[in-house]
Amino acid sequence: MLFSLIIPVYNRPDEVDELLESLTHSTYKEIFEIVLVEDGSTLVCKEVAQKYGDRLDISYYYKDNSGPGDSRNYGMKKARGDYFIIFDSDCIIPKEYLSVVDTALKQDYVDCFGGPDQALDSFSDIQKAINFAMTSFLTTGGIRGGSEKIGKFQPRSFNMGLSRKGFEASKGFGNIHPGEDPDLSIRLWNLGFETKLFPNAYVYHKRRIDWDKFSIQVNKFGKARPILNSWYPKYSKLTFFFPSIFIIGFFISFVLMLVFNFDSLLQLYFVYFLVLFLVSSYQNKSIKIGYLSLIAVWKQFYGYGLGFIKSYFKVIILKQKPQEAFPELFFKI
Repeated sequence: MLFSLIIPVYNRPDEVDELLESLTHSTYKEIFEIVLVEDGSTLVCKEVAQKYGDRLDISYYYKDNSGPGDSRNYGMKKARGDYFIIFDSDCIIPKEYLSVVDTALKQDYVDCFGGPDQALDSFSDIQKAINFAMTSFLTTGGIRGGSEKIGKFQPRSFNMGLSRKGFEASKGFGNIHPGEDPDLSIRLWNLGFETKLFPNAYVYHKRRIDWDKFSIQVNKFGKARPILNSWYPKYSKLTFFFPSIFIIGFFISFVLMLVFNFDSLLQLYFVYFLVLFLVSSYQNKSIKIGYLSLIAVWKQFYGYGLGFIKSYFKVIILKQKPQEAFPELFFKI
């Protein structure tokens, strides 16, 4: 089986440099190719690709900007491999990664898999805090961090594998972003394909974003989910409502304390955040990161929760077309 690594990139040559450098240390003994797709960047990574041309099998393509989903599709059409592995450009790949995937596919083949993400010691404190918020069982149920306990696993495209057969049958990613990952997973399920978590096939996901960008990102995640629920009501879950319920409950508990001096509900929130602080501080061996994790989790729940409520009202209640209600979530292909 020939692996083709598909990497869309937009104005991130430094990220690509780190990613390619990590791949030069791969312990995988078989041949694999790398397909870099420059998605209309003004800061191109062509010279970075050429820098590694004597150590890695790299194909470089430049195209007009059409979003990460369409760029991944473009790369898979150009690739030679039997199995595509998709990374975001802000990932650093452990040297054993491809060997782990190869072994897992040989033991229990699946046409689409996903892997978790972790943080390196070299990441900034904010990056580690965001990683905790995005991967902890206490916040997302661990669905991005290695747990498969919440329903069928939906791979995320920062670390995803897809067979050529699965790609050709599904036609790849749609033009919604974010949300293109679960959209593809559900369409694969409907076509009879299976998805699976490979818990040991992790990547280091650097997420080069600040607090404001993180808030915007999770708000878009919240907006995308009711759209997916309207497309695929069979796969809608109560857990998707939790961040919105969490935010509404917090403000209700605050009002109850101010008006009726009833603080029991607010105390529950205090206990929850205290547990978050203690767990993150222990895992990251840093009280500072524990504190920053509280900020990250609040921004995550608040941004996602408000985005979900706004999208639910427009798409589910008012029956607006998603492309008209939230044009910023759809790339023109």
